[in-house]
Amino acid sequence: MPPSDATQAGADQTFDQRLSAVLARVVDGFVRLIDAERLSGGASQETYRIVVETDAGQRLLAMRRAAGGESAPQPDDTRPGLPVEALLMQVAGRAGVPEPTIHHVLEVEDGLGLGFIMEWLDGITLGARVLKAPELDAVRPRLAYQCGQALARIHAIDPAASGLDQHLTVMPTADFVHQMWDRYRAFDTPQPMVDFTARWLLEHLPPDSEPRLVHNDFRNGNIMFSDEGIVAVLDWEVAHLGDPIRDIGWICTNSWRFGRRDLPVGGFGELADLLAGYEAESGVAVDPEHVRFWEVFGSYWWAVGCLSMADRWRTGPDQTVERPGIARRSSECQVDCVNLIIPGPVELVAEQQSLSSMEMPSIDELIISVRNFLREDVREVTQGRNNFMALVASNSLDIVLRELHLGPAHVAGEHARLAALLAGHLLADGSRAGPDSSLDQLRRALSAGLQDGSIPLDLPGLSDHLRATVVNQVAIDQPRYSGFLAAIETLPDS
Repeated sequence: MPPSDATQAGADQTFDQRLSAVLARVVDGFVRLIDAERLSGGASQETYRIVVETDAGQRLLAMRRAAGGESAPQPDDTRPGLPVEALLMQVAGRAGVPEPTIHHVLEVEDGLGLGFIMEWLDGITLGARVLKAPELDAVRPRLAYQCGQALARIHAIDPAASGLDQHLTVMPTADFVHQMWDRYRAFDTPQPMVDFTARWLLEHLPPDSEPRLVHNDFRNGNIMFSDEGIVAVLDWEVAHLGDPIRDIGWICTNSWRFGRRDLPVGGFGELADLLAGYEAESGVAVDPEHVRFWEVFGSYWWAVGCLSMADRWRTGPDQTVERPGIARRSSECQVDCVNLIIPGPVELVAEQQSLSSMEMPSIDELIISVRNFLREDVREVTQGRNNFMALVASNSLDIVLRELHLGPAHVAGEHARLAALLAGHLLADGSRAGPDSSLDQLRRALSAGLQDGSIPLDLPGLSDHLRATVVNQVAIDQPRYSGFLAAIETLPDS
């Protein structure tokens, strides 16, 4: 066995031994650990399916753990943490929100990092399957209403009486916008549409409201469904106290509709049904314009969240192939912002032949050969997380192919528009913007002007430039995304 394989085998053995020791203490009749499989997905946290043998037979459990088994949060991590996530699920369960039973919150001496072990529940959590699974056909028309009821119960929880106010941050809406804006700026990757959207949000803030418990990631993909409806509300890792309508706008954000723009609630329901369920449970009628603000914020928030995946890949302990792929999804969120606040016509760049230093094999052929190996050969002989990661890797190579063909013209167009838009504008190095300025200088100048307010949102040509830049970028990153299809007005019937 090569040294690297031996090291990994030793690490896996230590993990299993430590997990077995914990399970022996918290599972009645524990005999042995049969398997602990890390499941696909979960780019920010790890989820495991645990199979144990007990005196009464086999039993399934689940474990949520910090990425890479971290035992302390990242210095810039504003999340409440996995121990508080476990508390949130317990409090919500007592309030009538469907939740799994928490069996154990991991402690330092367990040697497994931050996390908790909970009841395994059966149901559907994959967002795309929720839209299509035949077993949900009968209940699907009622899911939006049930989601409204669940959110009303969450928002009715008293933060002080439950003790959650001792663990959660109060997040006024303006502060929330600024928090994400500050996080994005720390990545040092100028994305002018992110800056434009932040300015728009700050100029369209809804009225202040009493801070309530906000799940903050209540969406299709974090809710488990069965043929009876909601089985569990999961992934409380970013909860806070703030405007509760954030949760309603988030489940309507286009990223979580999985291609069904005609059904705004997670791609499976109508907004009217969601609001009806919310009002029936809470007695509160919600203004759809209030929801729209948070829908714009949702795309802005996830655009920054996607960019954070690139930062974590470069600096963090969990450098999986999934993180860079998710980072490229920022353009999807940005095109949703375009469609919501600056819609209009856009022209796509023409595809060009990619350059190659050799006639055979070409760059395209080399990339395609590796992509097909991952997508077909590797996936045929793998399962679980490795199978999923092979698909992610093959999709990343598709992005590379499209960038080879579309990237040069896209970059040239962006540069020409920026040079004209910012002509004579003072750049960071003291020079004036013009055709000889680099693309990076011009991007940074536009972002800086939007950030300090010196460039107005209604500057002639600005919306057209942003629209063209973002739409052509998502043509490279994911041309099948529904927001891209809507932007070019060729959205097919769902």
